[in-house]
Amino acid sequence: MKILYFGGQKSGKTSAASHKTLELSSNTKPYYVATYDNSYNDSSMQTRIDKHLEERVDDFLTIEEPKDLVKVIKDDKTYLVDCVSMWLFNNLDEEEKTLKEQLKTICSTKANIVFVLNDVSCGVIPFDSQSRRFVDFSGLIGQELVKLCNEVYEVKYSISKRLK
Repeated sequence: MKILYFGGQKSGKTSAASHKTLELSSNTKPYYVATYDNSYNDSSMQTRIDKHLEERVDDFLTIEEPKDLVKVIKDDKTYLVDCVSMWLFNNLDEEEKTLKEQLKTICSTKANIVFVLNDVSCGVIPFDSQSRRFVDFSGLIGQELVKLCNEVYEVKYSISKRLK
């Protein structure tokens, strides 16, 4: 089963996706694939990371992988990828085709995968090229994930609405 949860910042995506991942994993601990690369020494992001770690410590096994999801996702396991947006940010130098191929590869496994993606599509077009690339990639990769996933949920204010 492949499932996508998307929504705005602090919308409740991770919480909803975590619950779904735990349902899918039945009697075994699922894996939480943390994609944030904390080499930027951002203290506010570190606070967010610490909060996520506390929330999942008893329920998930954590794998930190900021770039290559193929090397950590294996058959017959259950994974929560949180989040695709950070993975995209870490891979902005890659070609769109390369990123889509990575997603197709992991989605062809027999693993259960629940993806979390920030919806950044409702804002203004950014002035700088790197921010535009990120917003464009987010939309294009989001479209690819919708095609690859069995279920898709939009989350707003902790309310999940199934779209697919």
